Amino acid sequence: MGLIERFLGALFGGGRNAVVETVEVFRENAEQGAVRAVRLRDGALAQMEAEFARPEKGGFDRFMDGVNRLPRPLLALGTLGLFVSAMVDPLWFAARMQGLALVPEAMWWLLGVVVSFYFGARHQMKAQEFRRDIAAGLSLAPDVGADVASLERMRAGTSTAVGGTVDANPALAAWKDAHAQRGGRDK
Repeated sequence: MGLIERFLGALFGGGRNAVVETVEVFRENAEQGAVRAVRLRDGALAQMEAEFARPEKGGFDRFMDGVNRLPRPLLALGTLGLFVSAMVDPLWFAARMQGLALVPEAMWWLLGVVVSFYFGARHQMKAQEFRRDIAAGLSLAPDVGADVASLERMRAGTSTAVGGTVDANPALAAWKDAHAQRGGRDK
């Protein structure tokens, strides 16, 4: 019995499964691959969650955001209401329109300025908020300048991808020496 156990231990790695380890050299362990896939997916979801998270606002800010959402729907619904009231009671509508005809032209200009400034300021505020969010997201992006400089150094032959010099690579140094001895021509 001991001889068989020793033989099987030598064949299969005595306490560890050498056959499984050997097979994993040629074929991925499906269970470990699934674990890596779950980690990758969870990392991607966490990154997306961080990118699209909304900053917490106070109660007053949320209330004002709600108030700021009212003018456009009220203007649209009010205009539709004018058309409905003109059809339902034309005399009532005509009396109201006669009252509007009495408003001086300067008041109409003032109303136009107020409405223009309101919507213009809101548009500017939203555009600045958008740019601020974009700028905050850019700080999460990799340093493109350093990457481009590294690529330029690699192109010039002064560094490798890991940051060392080209001469630190013995195989490349031997190739350069052999190339120089042949007079710069390859066979």
